[in-house]
Amino acid sequence: MTRVRRGLAAIGHALPWAVAIVYFYAAASYLSFGTHVMIWILFAMSLDLALGYAGILTLGHAGFFGLGAYAAGLFAIHLSPDPILGHLAAIGAAVLFGAVSGAMILHTSGVTLLMLTLAIVSVMSEYANALTGGDDGLQGIRLGPIFGIFEFNIFGKTAYVYALIVLFSWFLLAWRIVHSPFGRSLDGIRQNPRRMRAIGTPVWWRLLAIYTISAAMAGSAGALSAHATRFVGLSVLSLLTSGIVTVVLILGGTRRIYGAFLGATIYFVVQDYSAKISPFFWEFVVGFMLIATVLLFEGGLLDLGPAVLRLRDRWRVAREQK
Repeated sequence: MTRVRRGLAAIGHALPWAVAIVYFYAAASYLSFGTHVMIWILFAMSLDLALGYAGILTLGHAGFFGLGAYAAGLFAIHLSPDPILGHLAAIGAAVLFGAVSGAMILHTSGVTLLMLTLAIVSVMSEYANALTGGDDGLQGIRLGPIFGIFEFNIFGKTAYVYALIVLFSWFLLAWRIVHSPFGRSLDGIRQNPRRMRAIGTPVWWRLLAIYTISAAMAGSAGALSAHATRFVGLSVLSLLTSGIVTVVLILGGTRRIYGAFLGATIYFVVQDYSAKISPFFWEFVVGFMLIATVLLFEGGLLDLGPAVLRLRDRWRVAREQK
């Protein structure tokens, strides 16, 4: 039985990456959509580390996403078109801002923390509006080929593979974090920070560490977005962006890294197909789907399989009792 479970677990781990590889060859004309989904998977995964695993309430995660996008765009315009250097610069900017802002706000909790994160991203949005093109956004982003070989072109192949490699790298780091003693301590902090302090855990430092790592991941997602679209608009710093990534995470399931994969995929596939029916119809569909998920599946759509198995077991028990 253990071998069977290990085999099923291995298949489950390999499935998302196998789907991504098959998609590359089977949907060559829709690679831009696939790249967009992977960017949001990374963004949602970054939020899961902060909100899901550490319990840090935030409505300002778009700040790091937008900062990464603007940093990558400005780097490409004014310093170097090298996408790797621009990506690293964006991550560095997100790390610095995450550490500084986290040090200021993580002494608070609850609604106070929530409002502070919202205030920070609002200030960032106004700053971007004043200094980086306003509603016209950041244009004129030009990128050189990766390693001087792989060019970003209209077919989106390079951007897709690049995003997939970046996502996989961050996934490995996130998986290692949540399954380490550090990750276990974050779960304890989320449940009861007072008891964790009582046993000598440096609660504030660990929250700051995961908040900074989460900011780096979100900044990396923002940089991917800027490189893939070669445009950065004010929407990347909006409350709507923070709301969307929260919805994506809730749909897939918090405290489960793969929840970001499922949530982002379902959200944008449903949005794409529903918007073809009506520009506003998709909002109704996504809203209904979110309500149904919250009411029926405590752990998001990843609980769908276990829920079906539980219903099957109950049906068998009821049948045997008859």
